[in-house]
Amino acid sequence: MSGPRPASGRSLAAGAAAVAAATAVALLAVGARSADDAAEPGAGAAPEQLRVRVLATLPHDTEAFTQGLEVREGVLYEGTGRVGRSWVAATELSSGAELARADLPEPLFGEGITLTQDALWQLTWRDGVAVERDPGTLAERRTVRYDGEGWGLCHQQDSDRLVMSDGSDTLQFRDPVSFEATGEVRVESASGAVEDLNELECVDGAVYANVWHSDTILRIDPDEGRVTAEIDASGLLTADERRAADVLNGIAFSPEHDAFLVTGKLWPHLFVVEFVPG
Repeated sequence: MSGPRPASGRSLAAGAAAVAAATAVALLAVGARSADDAAEPGAGAAPEQLRVRVLATLPHDTEAFTQGLEVREGVLYEGTGRVGRSWVAATELSSGAELARADLPEPLFGEGITLTQDALWQLTWRDGVAVERDPGTLAERRTVRYDGEGWGLCHQQDSDRLVMSDGSDTLQFRDPVSFEATGEVRVESASGAVEDLNELECVDGAVYANVWHSDTILRIDPDEGRVTAEIDASGLLTADERRAADVLNGIAFSPEHDAFLVTGKLWPHLFVVEFVPG
């Protein structure tokens, strides 16, 4: 009976070596793909875990339904919400003296604010109106219409664009002069999309975002839409203070303190904090 000749020991060894080599190449390819996948938003790159360390505690207006917070040259700018009680004010940080104030007329509901080189922009919640103001006097210059809701707003100086949130998992980019939309990015963490993005602060190429109804602040890479850090800001208020207050909302970087200022709606304090490993 004819058939294939038995393989020699040398041939079997060569075949086993070839299989091993092919398997190693395949495993390397899988590993490379896994590394690439982990670099994609939401695909497994775990955000850094941070917490707040309080450096100082400053007074805060318990009637302020805080929606936006900014600091420039020792002046704290704050925008608030609620129909008939929305305003934006400029206050000297060192003394607490109010320098300027402007009220929003009914039925507008104020939301986030930010400063550009020569303007202060103020959002409204569901009114589809952005107000451009003089940063010194806070006098209204003009209003601009936009679609959808307005929540948070910050200005990226390095790319000269506005970053805006609407309570979803998406950040919008807008022109700082015309307020026209120029693009958007969906924000994802290792576990997937992140909803309820609220008050924003732009610092050193990153966007910091309060997450509504939580004590979490996110650090976001706005170009990739990737969450790079989750900051636990719980425990800032006592139990009695929390019962009289609303949610954490309000974040601004203060060059004078080389630290962040954080507060919330109807909070009694403005906290000077740094973000440290949790």
